Amino acid sequence: MDIGLLFPFRNPPQWRKPFPQFYAEQLRQAQAAEELGYDTIWLTEHHFAEDGYSPSLLPIAGTLSAMTSRVRIGTFLILLPLHNAVRVAEDAATVDILSNGRFDLGLGQGYALAEFAGYGIPRKERGSRMEEGVTVIQGIWTQDPFSYEGKHYQLKDIRLQPKPAQSPHPPVWIGANAPKAVERAARLGCHFLGGGTSEVQEAYDAALRRHGRDPKDYHAAQLRWAYVAPSHDQAWDEAQDHLHYMLSWYGRWLSEAKDFPGAEQFGQLPPPAELREHPERLLASPMIGTPEEVGREIEQFTREVRTTHLVLGMHLPGLDPAKSQRSMELFAKEVIPGLH
Repeated sequence: MDIGLLFPFRNPPQWRKPFPQFYAEQLRQAQAAEELGYDTIWLTEHHFAEDGYSPSLLPIAGTLSAMTSRVRIGTFLILLPLHNAVRVAEDAATVDILSNGRFDLGLGQGYALAEFAGYGIPRKERGSRMEEGVTVIQGIWTQDPFSYEGKHYQLKDIRLQPKPAQSPHPPVWIGANAPKAVERAARLGCHFLGGGTSEVQEAYDAALRRHGRDPKDYHAAQLRWAYVAPSHDQAWDEAQDHLHYMLSWYGRWLSEAKDFPGAEQFGQLPPPAELREHPERLLASPMIGTPEEVGREIEQFTREVRTTHLVLGMHLPGLDPAKSQRSMELFAKEVIPGLH
């Protein structure tokens, strides 16, 4: 199993640091992840967030490619409908070259209302923009010249140079939750970025089979929030305020989007000190505790949900980097050997 860490580069107002300092700290932690034996560094995108949630992933990926030599670098995920797919194909190919073939391109259609409004893109077009965008990226990478005639892209005899380092191209992943989006990921032959639910993973695997594909040939990455410390209470004491902040914002965004039935409950959280009482009721059921406790949860979870890549959201918004470093080290020492 591939073990990775998610870096969202969130710098909330109540814990705010100068952004150059903050980015430098996060990049050093990603560099340390390689030294500790993690397999992949995943980057994630949002826009116009008060905490600076990383809006520009490929420059970060390019920087990480120069700071590392072994670890893979992936996006979980780029909100493709907000970008020009030709530009994404060129920039991603460049990152793949800079990293000597260590790049994975993860894409998604997005959901947050403010992001589509801010970019002036109709949200109702996200599905068609996503579909055309993936087709364009794969086409530019593999066909020379490439032409395409669609609703959003009209391209004539494009020749991408330089091509990506990986052949035929970097792995392409799609993150999805709704049935249409899950079906699209399977139909386009992309690996899957999941949120840790067995129902969605099973739907993707079933869709692969309907399209004549074997799920064994496709990766399944599952994102889980996690934090470890020597004792259960210490882990929760250190994580609770940052977890509460993060879950509150996700609950707000999901509720506004109205794509996720019942999402309103995720924005109605108890006080931070009470989160530990019912973690299973929280969005994505965060795994907080000792290495042994979290290891058991992962063991049970991966028995129930097909998981080739485990993605750990350990770098909670505003968390002291010294604490996240200790969590990374403890997890690497006491949990990763058993998972590998």
